[in-house]
Amino acid sequence: MAAGSPAAGGEDKGGLRAALGGLTTRGRSFLAAGVAAAVCAVVLGQSDLLRVGLLLAVLPLICVAVLYRTRYRVAGSRRLFPSRAPAGSEARVHLRMDNVSRMPTGLLMLQDHVPYVLGPRPRFVLDRVEPGGRREVSYRVRSDLRGRYPLGPLQLRLSDPFGMCELTRSFSAYDTLTVIPRTEPLPPVRLSGEAMGYGDGRQRSLALAGDDDIIPRTYRHGDDLRRVHWRSTARYGELMVRREEQPQRARCTVLLDTRRGAYQGAGPDSAFEWAVSGAASVLVHMLERGFSARLLTDTGTSVPGDGGEGFAGSTQESAESAGLMLDALAVVDHSDGAGLARAYDVLRGGNEGLLVAFFGDMDEEQTVVAARMRQRSGAAVAFVLDSGVWVTGGAVDDVVEGRLRRLREAGWTAVPVRPGAALPELWQQAARERTGSAAGATVASGGWS
Repeated sequence: MAAGSPAAGGEDKGGLRAALGGLTTRGRSFLAAGVAAAVCAVVLGQSDLLRVGLLLAVLPLICVAVLYRTRYRVAGSRRLFPSRAPAGSEARVHLRMDNVSRMPTGLLMLQDHVPYVLGPRPRFVLDRVEPGGRREVSYRVRSDLRGRYPLGPLQLRLSDPFGMCELTRSFSAYDTLTVIPRTEPLPPVRLSGEAMGYGDGRQRSLALAGDDDIIPRTYRHGDDLRRVHWRSTARYGELMVRREEQPQRARCTVLLDTRRGAYQGAGPDSAFEWAVSGAASVLVHMLERGFSARLLTDTGTSVPGDGGEGFAGSTQESAESAGLMLDALAVVDHSDGAGLARAYDVLRGGNEGLLVAFFGDMDEEQTVVAARMRQRSGAAVAFVLDSGVWVTGGAVDDVVEGRLRRLREAGWTAVPVRPGAALPELWQQAARERTGSAAGATVASGGWS
C-alpha cells in the first residue's frame, strides 16, 4: 500500500505563480475582461463599470486562493492486489481519497500513472467530499509481458465550482506490480531410482552408519530418556542424548540458458519466453513436492544466492521460496555471454541432485559443456529449444538431432521443444523416457517427483 498527501505550500517550488498558472480558459477570460473593464472605467470615469471590472478580475483570483489552500487537505492511498501477478492475468488497484480538512472539497479528478503495457491511464471524477469523508475507486491492470512496473504517482486535479481554476498536484508514493512468468501445473510423475528419501518415504536420517557416527547433544528438559547416549555421557561427564532424526531434502537445480545468441525472435510467444515460463513451472512444482530448489543461469548467477548451500526451501516456506525465484524470473533478460562454462563451474562443486535445464541453440562446443554437466548430477533432464524452428515453424533438422543424441549419450534425458508445445506433456514424456532408460538401474542421487 502506498499513501501520501500533496506537499505543503512552503515546499511547493512553483508557489503562487504555479497556482495562477492553473487558471482555465474561463478564468483567464474573466481576469482579462475584468482588467479591461477596469481600465476603461478609469479612462471613461465610469464608477459602475469599475465595480463590474473589479468583480470579474477578483473572482478567478479568489478561486485560485481557495484552491491554493484546500489542495493540501486531501490524503490519498493505493492498494494493489495481488502485488505479484502472472503474465496475462489481471491485478486490481484500489485508490482511496480522504478529506482530512474541515471544509468540503469541490470537484476532484484523479489520474494514476501506469506504464502503457498495463493499459490506458485511469481517470476518475469524484463529486464533493464532505469533511472527514472518503471516496474509493478501483481499476484493473493487465500485462502479457513479465517485468516490474511502477504504479504512480497519483495525480489529483482540483477544480473550483465556477471552473475558473484547476490545480494538479502529485502524491509522492509509488507501488510496484511484478508480472511473473506464467506457470503450468505439472503432473506428479515418478522416475525409477528416486533417491534422497523421496518416493514412499520422505525423510532420511543424518546418521545411518551406526552408534559411532551419532553426533550427540546435551540433554534438555523433556527429552525422551530412551535417546540417552551412554557412551557420550561417560565421555563428557554430563547427560547426552542422540540428535533427532532430521529430514534431508532432495535437491533440484533449474538451469535457464539466457544467452542472447541462443534465441531468435521476441514477444510473449517466443522461444525464450517459453523457456522462462518452463523454468518457473518446474521451480514451483519441485518446491511444492518438498524439494530444495534453486535457479541457475548461464552467467553463473544463482537464486536464492551463493550464501550457505544456495538452495531455497530447506529453511524457508515453499511459497516464500517460490516468490523469490519468480521475482528473479520476472526481470531476467538475455545475457551477452557466449557459453555455458560459468554454469558448469557452479555445478561441478559436487552432487546437486536433479538437474532440469532449458537450453536454446547450442553449437558443438556448448553441447560438449552441457554434456559434462550430467556427470555432476544424479538425474538430468534437458528441454532443448531450436529457436529457428520457432521462427520458421519447420521441423527439427539433423544438426539439432545430433545435439540431442550427444546429450542422451552423456546420460541426459533430452526432449526437443517445438512451437506451441505444452510443458505438462513434455514433462510426462521426459518421465517415460527417463524411466525406460533407467530400467533396472539405481540412481545414486537426486530424483524428481
